[in-house]
Amino acid sequence: MTVICALDVPVPDALDGLVVIRAENSRDSMRAGVAKAVADAAVTRVVVVAGPDHPDAFLGAVVARLMIAEALGVEVAYVAPQATPGTEVYGLPVDAAAAELAVSGTAASLPLIRDDAAVVVIGEASHTGENGSFTGETIVDSERLFLGEAKTVLIRPTRDEPGVEGALRKRFRQKWVAGRAVQTGGIDVVVERDGIRAPRPVHRSTIYRHHEDWKLVSP
Repeated sequence: MTVICALDVPVPDALDGLVVIRAENSRDSMRAGVAKAVADAAVTRVVVVAGPDHPDAFLGAVVARLMIAEALGVEVAYVAPQATPGTEVYGLPVDAAAAELAVSGTAASLPLIRDDAAVVVIGEASHTGENGSFTGETIVDSERLFLGEAKTVLIRPTRDEPGVEGALRKRFRQKWVAGRAVQTGGIDVVVERDGIRAPRPVHRSTIYRHHEDWKLVSP
């Protein structure tokens, strides 16, 4: 068991004695950190200790590197400092209780949700307009979510099959549609994943279930 910990974040007491690798959510730092964590074939579990700044995105970056390295057989435990959309989706404790679970819990195979840029989504994503609404279309598998103009399409992973669901943001009674993929095409679509907004708008974005599951330590 190895710990990948965000910079300047204290390691919980329950993880004392484990090897700790520090990383930040950047391509080079995360690539080096994950490679070091799984270099030893005896490591079967990685404990991800995130900081307060976009913790779900930090976990997603670790899982994305495992995916790219074809190392999704490695179990992942998540220690978030506070409740997040990701901890809500997967029913996880936070802080000290999460650290204790990381050591003693059992991993379950769950759908891994990613996009066409190989970014893994842990808690939530969205498709919006650059300065408000956008014109386009969103389809969940074969069901059309909207055609025309919309402000925000919400996307989130699910613990169960088929793995992802999408909805138009509304004040009351959002209708979630489940599928294996949420595809949006339109004019200047802005993609946000786990609180981090993409730097440039796109004309098409697909968030979908990867062909291989990931292993998350769960209650």
